[in-house]
Amino acid sequence: MFESHWKWAVVLVIVLWNIITFIMMKIDKSKAEKSKWRIKEKTIFLSAFLSGAFGVLAGMYIFRHKTRHWSFKIGIPLIAIINLILIYFLYTL
Repeated sequence: MFESHWKWAVVLVIVLWNIITFIMMKIDKSKAEKSKWRIKEKTIFLSAFLSGAFGVLAGMYIFRHKTRHWSFKIGIPLIAIINLILIYFLYTL
């Protein structure tokens, strides 16, 4: 019983984290348009690496933000693949 509960808790945390990273991309895009304070690229990459890559990836293309940067065009999809692999192995434990 406990085993299935922790898996659902992990799914919930990952989904919420991806919503946060998606919103983070929207905030950064809005700040960029207004020439204001920006979220550091390191922070975005770290957030993506910590299982938030799908939110960052969705935010990139929905808000058309950071899509010209090769580090984002290649790095974020690679991190998303790594996220998928880690989640898969987590669930096969």
